[in-house]
Amino acid sequence: MTESGKPILYSYFRSSCSWRVRIALALKGIDYETVPINLIKDGGQQFSKDFQALNPMKQVPALKIDGITIHQSLAIIEYLEETRPTPRLLPQDPKKRASVRMISDLIAGGIQPLQNLSVLKQVREEMQLTWAQNAITSGFNALEQILQSTAGIYCVGDEVSLFLYYRFKVDLTPYPTISSINKRLLVLEAFQVSHPCRQPDTPTELRA
Repeated sequence: MTESGKPILYSYFRSSCSWRVRIALALKGIDYETVPINLIKDGGQQFSKDFQALNPMKQVPALKIDGITIHQSLAIIEYLEETRPTPRLLPQDPKKRASVRMISDLIAGGIQPLQNLSVLKQVREEMQLTWAQNAITSGFNALEQILQSTAGIYCVGDEVSLFLYYRFKVDLTPYPTISSINKRLLVLEAFQVSHPCRQPDTPTELRA
């Protein structure tokens, strides 16, 4: 934490995992400071010795809070939920909590890693967009089916508990449930202030 006592979030504006944590911090009203880690500049600032000492996986986000450093977005959110339970991000009902965790793991473990920058670098440049779109589409096919049985206003019932984010110009027409939830989430203040287009490290041409 900083001298002011604020948590420090190591983040990249376009990182979906970083955005997920920014949303959780905003929903819980936690004031924090951002240290941008540019995943492209200088060959990737996440590979610097200083950042590798902070997170040996060389990934964002990382959160310094309460005297510890936590990596991995879902672990960070779980910690925030356990230490700062109001407002809650997980339903009280254990079955609904299991659904939230199931969907979170599907996205964080089954979709995002396949279209992350570190993976795309292993694919020929002209094939990267297709690769990413295929990874997202495959995951969305499953997610759409699951959400049809769990969704209310949001992913699980009517409380905000999960945060969707997608890139690479994926057509959401075949996914009406995902699309409608995404639209409802994006109008919430916590999603707007944490949006990639409104971060300290957002390039001028991408700001909104």
